Amino acid sequence: MTIRIPLLVLLAVLLAAVEPAMPPSFADLARRADAGDTLTVVFLGGSLSWGANGTDPERTSYRAHIARRLAARWPKARWNCVDAAIGGTGSRLAVFRFARDVAAHKPDLVFLDHTVNDGGPGAADPDRLASCESVVRSCVADLRVPTVLMVLAAGDMVRGDIAKQPIRAAHLAIAKAYGLPVGDAVALIHDRLESGALQHAAIWDNPKDGCHPGDLGYALYAEAGWAALEQAVKDGARCAAPAAMLHADTYRTVARVPLAGLAPLPAGWKPGAPARISAWYDCLMSRWLDSVAVAERAAGKPEPAAWELRFRGATVMLWGECTVTSGRLRVLIDGKPASALKDGVLDCRSGAGGTYKLDPTLATGLEQGIEHTLRLEPFDDRGGAAEWRIESVCVAGRDAAVENAAQKR
Repeated sequence: MTIRIPLLVLLAVLLAAVEPAMPPSFADLARRADAGDTLTVVFLGGSLSWGANGTDPERTSYRAHIARRLAARWPKARWNCVDAAIGGTGSRLAVFRFARDVAAHKPDLVFLDHTVNDGGPGAADPDRLASCESVVRSCVADLRVPTVLMVLAAGDMVRGDIAKQPIRAAHLAIAKAYGLPVGDAVALIHDRLESGALQHAAIWDNPKDGCHPGDLGYALYAEAGWAALEQAVKDGARCAAPAAMLHADTYRTVARVPLAGLAPLPAGWKPGAPARISAWYDCLMSRWLDSVAVAERAAGKPEPAAWELRFRGATVMLWGECTVTSGRLRVLIDGKPASALKDGVLDCRSGAGGTYKLDPTLATGLEQGIEHTLRLEPFDDRGGAAEWRIESVCVAGRDAAVENAAQKR
């Protein structure tokens, strides 16, 4: 089996070979900004980073507010702000997106947002805490970049005793361990509501959307993030990774393997390009995918062939796109229905009225260090034509790798 070296591991090795491993410093960031350097800021997260439900996300999102504040605070610097936010995604997918959508931009500052999509006010899932910490560790230990952790708020997270929210407490603990300043919008908005300075309905001003705020909410998010950044600069804070991780190291070794390049493709599959239309902009999949393996079935014709792969890892996901004509997949792992899917069946059809992301977790907690099999069986009994569009199989864990079962050993 081919073992693929993760890009971040290779990057860390190359950096260590040419310069000492200095902890990332906010004071150094400010010094470079004062000197007029060109600086890149990446905003990695979900729909709250994108600015969903804002009147104009490119102007009213917290990203846009932070970008304007940076330009005003350090006018000599040239700021390149990168939107790396995809709605409905958390840190587990972010681990597999990191090399392409964060590291490739060579950022000088990163803002992270995963609290809502990793659990919101609910229980803190150990596997998602492991993926969240791995994203933080990739920023701090591999890229050595100053990083701000954002704790953004859905509407139900700012009421009651916020100290009892497990995911928020766990993310604050990760930030403390790595020396990350925290833009805690949950605390900021909670305090404003408790004092009577603001009303909940003024922030979440769309009664049909209890998650995404309106423009006022995004301005408050930015206020929290900016206060954290300013304090970190004032204190000369440095981010530094602890010797041991707080959570499992599953996601420190990952492989995102494009299917279009795993020749030979099964009968009925072919390489293709991502769609350039979408239900909404943060899910314009041509922004996030470089290729797709496409299977199509004409009405009344047989299904495309099943695809069998081998992989090593504890977690396995698919990354691709769904359309209004996408079919279903029967997914078997080691000959049994994928544990994270109901009856091992994945419906790839978009319910959003247009092309959308496809990012199902198929299984977690698999035995590491051994070879597993993955079988993808296209089917659809709803009539008419159907298609399947998958970019990659993503695996995490020791010796993470994916190989086409049709390839010779």
